[in-house]
Amino acid sequence: MSADNQSMTRQVEQDRRILELLSQSFPNAATASTEIINLEAILNLPKGTEHFVADIHGEHEAFQHILKNASGTIKRKIKERYAETLSKEEIRELCTLIYYPEEKLELVTAAENNLTPWYETTLFRLIEVCRIISSKYTRSKVRKALPQEFAYILEELLHENAEDKDKGDYIHRIIETVISTEQAGNIIKALCHVIQHLAIDQLHILGDVFDRGPGAHLIMDMLLKYKNFDIQWGNHDALWMGAAAGNDCCIMNVLRLSLRFGNMATLEDGYGINLVPLATFAMEHYGDDPCTEFMPKLAENQHAMDEKEQLLLARMHKAVSILQFKLEEQMTEAHPDWVMERIGTLHHIRPEEGVYELDGKTYAMNSCHFPTVDWKQPYALTEAEEDLRRQLHHSFRVSEKLQRHVKCLFDHGCMYAIVNSNLLFHASVPMNDDGTLKEITLKGERYKGLQLMKRIGMIMRSAFTTDTPEADKKWAKDYFWYLWCGPESPLFDKSRMTTFERYFLTDKTLHEEIKGAYYRLRNNAEVCDRIMDTFGVKGEHRHIINGHVPVHVAAGETPIKAEGRLMVIDGGFAEPYHKTTGIAGYTLVYHSRGFQLIQHEPFRSTREAIVNGTDIKSEVQIVEMTGQRMKVRDTDRGRYIMQQISELRELLYAYRHGLLKSRG
Repeated sequence: MSADNQSMTRQVEQDRRILELLSQSFPNAATASTEIINLEAILNLPKGTEHFVADIHGEHEAFQHILKNASGTIKRKIKERYAETLSKEEIRELCTLIYYPEEKLELVTAAENNLTPWYETTLFRLIEVCRIISSKYTRSKVRKALPQEFAYILEELLHENAEDKDKGDYIHRIIETVISTEQAGNIIKALCHVIQHLAIDQLHILGDVFDRGPGAHLIMDMLLKYKNFDIQWGNHDALWMGAAAGNDCCIMNVLRLSLRFGNMATLEDGYGINLVPLATFAMEHYGDDPCTEFMPKLAENQHAMDEKEQLLLARMHKAVSILQFKLEEQMTEAHPDWVMERIGTLHHIRPEEGVYELDGKTYAMNSCHFPTVDWKQPYALTEAEEDLRRQLHHSFRVSEKLQRHVKCLFDHGCMYAIVNSNLLFHASVPMNDDGTLKEITLKGERYKGLQLMKRIGMIMRSAFTTDTPEADKKWAKDYFWYLWCGPESPLFDKSRMTTFERYFLTDKTLHEEIKGAYYRLRNNAEVCDRIMDTFGVKGEHRHIINGHVPVHVAAGETPIKAEGRLMVIDGGFAEPYHKTTGIAGYTLVYHSRGFQLIQHEPFRSTREAIVNGTDIKSEVQIVEMTGQRMKVRDTDRGRYIMQQISELRELLYAYRHGLLKSRG
């Protein structure tokens, strides 16, 4: 026996248990060989296209449109194929049909008297587009993306050429029969959805699905149906997760932010949160308060509210804010080790003078009307406030849909991810001023960097698991609030949160929130390399990808930092950010030839996109292109496949040398 054979025999004996398990799926040499051939072929396909988005903040229509048009990828493919043969109007109509097939078909069928020519032309065009989009995938993967009821027909249409004289009549006859049996509309819809699905191989969401915009619940509904996505939790996601866990500070913050932006749809329509007790309480205790500082900040395209409705929301907003300030101080006192700076703000007020006193200085207040505050014990809840707290707590805890969406966040999410040499996290990694990783104490143990992220993820999950001891579960639930506003939280990483000061004090020096060292040092290439080293990120072209802090494009800020090592892709999806950023969001696209950053303008509405064929105007920036086209073998998936091939070759050797018996 040769030395190579002796080495392989020893390896087979060492891995015997693994090979016996593998043999249940591949019971003989023929099946093992077939799988090796299949996997080797897959390694040489082009890398799938990944899309990275961050800070969606409830803008469900814009997010949905970007998923449907694959950040402009579908239109670019259509232009490349049909630029010489179709007009701009025809290309726009075809794109709109692909993005919104059900709605567009309804408009077309209402307008056309003879649909047969339109059906025939459209089906051939859609088949061609689908063929182009699916060209980088195996037939097996494409087959799995097809709806079962039309899988055979669509597979034939996609893999046979109508221009082939031997198959032309066959393909045309399929199309004719599809139309004559009144299945054309259904086949068109199926093709459009397959194109959408295959245009994005993997979706990465770098946090903050929730707050500000009106449709976070609708985004989560979309994700529940989406197959290939992951999410790195953001501070707003953690806030809603904490609210679902029953953390009252998180609940009040969720309510306050929703009221601040006049966003009641997610609370009431999405999750069935009963706001009647809050409205009743607000009218009883703040009915004579103009609540000027608490008027909702409505988006330009938001549902119009009359003055009476806005005033009610403002009073509810103030009522829940005061309740929040009281509960946050109680939380701070319960966890002195968290060292929260000036969370307890009510005790600095001198109500008889209407001023705020801090460090021997006094500051003017916008308002000093606090009917539920007992100045002898300012953080004690009144009987009515305690009753309101219980009702709101119950409403969040029993919301089945909210609990289902939070489960989705846990099933597909984590504090960080490492994908194809890219380190993904929402906001920051706590650091010291000298660029070293900062050690954080959690329940008496010290953690930093990768281990800190892992430990926080485990704590968050323990708040929802049934086998967690009650004391640990209570601490974990409380910790969600620290993640939202704690100075050493990777999701916040600022000196303090100045919510009270921004509402009540005009002196803007008291509004300052000093960012942690990460934000000051992240433009340093050496610091970014050090972070990636500690997380074990490998590869010649490796990156950190963040969201959280909007990029002020209008002011000349660039999202590409640290000599290309860091990409910050929060471009401001939410309407309140548009004036600050000058754009309406980014998508980072990583395809087989490299990275492209897609800069989006504001999306008008789904209805306008359907009726007028308007699309999100997007500008493509080349971030980093490779000299050679990346293949599957160059990805994490490729490395996993190569490991599979190695194990299958061991199995094949074992069959051929009688070390394992074949079956079947």
